[in-house]
This record gives sequence, C-alpha cells and structure tokens, in this order.
Amino acid sequence: MPSLVQKPAPDFKAKAVMPDNSIVEIALSDYRDRYVVLFFYPLDFTFVCPTEIIAFDESFDQFRKKNAQLIGVSIDSEYTHLAWKNLSPSEGGIGAIRYPLVSDLNKEIARSYGVLTEEGVALRGLFIIDKEGIVRHELINDLGLGRSVTEAFRILDALKHYEDFGEVCPANWEYGEKAVVPTSAGIAEYLSSRE
Repeated sequence: MPSLVQKPAPDFKAKAVMPDNSIVEIALSDYRDRYVVLFFYPLDFTFVCPTEIIAFDESFDQFRKKNAQLIGVSIDSEYTHLAWKNLSPSEGGIGAIRYPLVSDLNKEIARSYGVLTEEGVALRGLFIIDKEGIVRHELINDLGLGRSVTEAFRILDALKHYEDFGEVCPANWEYGEKAVVPTSAGIAEYLSSRE
C-alpha cells in the first residue's frame, strides 16, 4: 500500500475504551482540532504491546501539553481492552490508561492504514496526524520491534516547528535546536555552523 503521508488520514468510527473505562463510539474526526498520535499494536495480553501502551501513557501529560491526542488501536474487542485495563501490570494487564483504546474487531481500520498482516493482526504502525487531519508521519515496525516514544515526541516537535516557523528540521534535530531555512543559503549556513 502506498504511504499515507501528505494524505487525509482515513477516518473511522469505532468502539473505544475511554480513560474512565466507559465504552463509547469515537471517530478520528472528533479530534480534528489537535494533533493525533495514532498507533496500532497487534494484540492485547501479549509481550511488547503492554510496554508500548504503558510507555505512551507515562508520557501522556507531555503529549497533552503539545495539543496531541494519543489513540491506541488493535483488533481486540472493546471488552478485551477493558479486561486488560482492569488488571495491573504485575498481573499481566496495563492498568489505568489515560487515552482511548479502539476496537478494530472487523480489521477495517488496520486495513485502511495499511498495517494489517496476512495473519489478521496489525503491525506496529504509528501515524502522526496534524490538526487538519493530514498524515504527516508514518512508521511501521514488525511485530517484535517496539517503538520509541521519544522519537514520536521528536517528530511531533519537528512538525510543530515546521508549521510555526516554516523552517525544516534536519537529521537528529531536537526541540530548541537550530533548524534550516529551506533555501540553498539556509542549508549552507546550517552546514557551515556544524563545522
């Protein structure tokens, strides 16, 4: 499937377990006024998945300060999500998670984002969507490769910097560092400053 970057994020409506453990139908378009960090994971009650879900939750306040909404998606039912949330990490669960976990039981969301495997589970896809609903970043890992929350922050910061200042963010750019004016003179100045 071709990349979704620079294209409208496929919208969806689906049942989700919310931070208060209620089960409601949400739509991606409900979050149009903020950035969305949408990530797919293979299955509840597995091994790498809880480490990622908990790591994203540990950074929840930082994402919120950046006007970004976290949303996790797997092919499990909303009831399986709820059962997993109701167990502490020491019991094999994930505990209280402060962002929605979406049920993609019919696998349509994973399919529309190009992360559904032939075995019927989602690869570890991460999509950063801007406030207008356009995909600006996608990363897809194989099942056994956990993602970096730090890198998701870096990309979100780079996107915000680009939107705010029109400067492009070079390799390994971090928040607060010098970016590049997108001209020949701008890149020359940036590269000479690194000598």
